Amino acid sequence: MSEDAFNPPPGLRSPHIQSLLASSKIRGLLADRRSRALAAVEQEWVLDGGEGIRLIGLYSPQPGTRRGVAVLLHGWEGSVRSNYMLLTGARLYAAGYDVFRLNFRDHGDTHHLNKGIFHSCRINEVIHALGDMQDRTGCADWHIAGFSLGGNFALRVALLGPERGLGICNAVAVCPVIDPSRAIAAMENGPRLYEHYYNRKWTRSLLKKRTVFPDDYDYDGWLVLDGMREKTRFLATRYYGFSTVEDYFEGYSIAGDRLAALTVPASILAAADDPVIPVSDFEALPRHPGLEITVTSMGGHCGYLRGWSLKSWAEEYILHRFNTAA
Repeated sequence: MSEDAFNPPPGLRSPHIQSLLASSKIRGLLADRRSRALAAVEQEWVLDGGEGIRLIGLYSPQPGTRRGVAVLLHGWEGSVRSNYMLLTGARLYAAGYDVFRLNFRDHGDTHHLNKGIFHSCRINEVIHALGDMQDRTGCADWHIAGFSLGGNFALRVALLGPERGLGICNAVAVCPVIDPSRAIAAMENGPRLYEHYYNRKWTRSLLKKRTVFPDDYDYDGWLVLDGMREKTRFLATRYYGFSTVEDYFEGYSIAGDRLAALTVPASILAAADDPVIPVSDFEALPRHPGLEITVTSMGGHCGYLRGWSLKSWAEEYILHRFNTAA
């Protein structure tokens, strides 16, 4: 399960440097430059998420014959324009794939589209929207990859989607959330910069929601709470429809034997030094003939920067798995 194929230079071996530099503005400038061909042809699609729900995705088709369709899912409080989404999308597009990047509800300035607040158990609308994408692209055999929470979603789409008509041929998850409660505990007990980082982005998102739905939620009651767990408990028990925050976490956990029913080949890439997702979560997953788990000694959280060009080894990992399946 473990391997050391990823071996960055000495200055990039800290998990914190990997994690923070990967999402930095410096890398954002590189992402904008490297993704010009991807962005030049992108089309904004409003997708049917079912029950009146609308989600936004960006579709970048090949000018000629495509190698396949690659779907990318971002992490929590990321978007279709996050560095890793642009760079991975650009790499896949250069390799001949049509690339579809999906925004989850309330991500990427889509807060106005739906009254309900995003939460991680909203898997049905993602599956429904990807069904719409499948119909519109005409591709019945496509690939999906996700990062962090998006990796969790990608694995659940692969688990539940085939029964609902999704033609997924393989799935890749980079540093996916396995046990949500343990992921929050890792941030609570580790360097506080990660909890502060996500809290800051979450607050910005909720304030955007308040500008379009000012009277629908107790935003002020949420803002005065400390810590992600208490903020999550507040929303989960008041607005998500769960009796306890633990029930909510269980609703999107993929720990234990939940992935045992996978019928789609899937790969997980994880780092032993990830400061957000405990490596023991991956080690505890049961062995499954259709589930490949690669744990590298280094990489941070969705970092995998292999040199000072800030290119990510995870992009090559995803491309190789997609090419093998194709």
